[in-house]
Amino acid sequence: MLKRLLSIKPLLLAALIATTFAAGADADSPARPEAKATPPVPLLWKVSDQDNAVYLLGSFHLLRPSDYPLSGDVSAAFEDAEAVVFELSPAEMASSALPTQMMQAALRQDGKSLQDDLDAATWQKLQNYANQNNLPLANFATFEPWFVGLSISILEMTKQGLDPKLGLDTHFMEIAKKAGKPTDGLELAGDQIRMLDGMDAVEQRQFIAEALEQAEKGPAEMEALHRAWRNGDADLLWSKMAGDMKREYPRLYQRINVDRNDAWLPKIQQRLSQSDSDDTLVVVGALHLLGSDGVVEKLRGKGYKVERVCSVCESEIKR
Repeated sequence: MLKRLLSIKPLLLAALIATTFAAGADADSPARPEAKATPPVPLLWKVSDQDNAVYLLGSFHLLRPSDYPLSGDVSAAFEDAEAVVFELSPAEMASSALPTQMMQAALRQDGKSLQDDLDAATWQKLQNYANQNNLPLANFATFEPWFVGLSISILEMTKQGLDPKLGLDTHFMEIAKKAGKPTDGLELAGDQIRMLDGMDAVEQRQFIAEALEQAEKGPAEMEALHRAWRNGDADLLWSKMAGDMKREYPRLYQRINVDRNDAWLPKIQQRLSQSDSDDTLVVVGALHLLGSDGVVEKLRGKGYKVERVCSVCESEIKR
């Protein structure tokens, strides 16, 4: 579940969860001390043709204040880019209609309740989780399982001090607006919502079961993923995020990662071909840039020059 969450944009979902469950959720977890740290090592690649470039930056969608400032490499890529592209455009993310659209997709339309979708053991675990976290379980009952599973994951991440408002893509949406740089999205919010709502019953049950399992394990796995992102460790992120999902849930991996990467590819190529001078910064979830199914290798396979941009890395990482 945590791995899948890193491949979608959770800011809107987090806002809906806060609104829906604020009456019961325990928000009094102790704040994490913010130790001073060196800037994160960027997951940043430069893709070039004969006359211009696209920078590909791997995002962690929820971050902490201590994850800023960013490295000089990332700042330089932003300064060099004439435009910034995200999974969803900032204009659509700010749309007042979008929360309603997502809530309508998440609400059940089949007359059943959440308990009807779950086996007895999973339902008991969900009840235990709700009691331990002072969550009104009745508020979950009318939602699709995918929404409940993602809700649990985001609640667990926010307990660890990770904030969707501090995510890397949100950061760049804000500074692109201040800098007056044009922005765009690689897909529509409706596409992302249909991707989630289109999961079959088995996949949706797995969403909840895995989210509850991760909650029982505690913060260790998410801390490891966050640390790997900070360290720019593409190989570890591949094995722990994409690799695990590809082995354990191949249909879901295809829908969440591969299909979307393939749909984005021509749009990124157009950015390379449509101008002889303008460069673009593309900010997407790190999962989408990793491994043989990732955008980086797909563009390399089409003959573009691809290089890791990382002044503090000992050597270029090809994954």
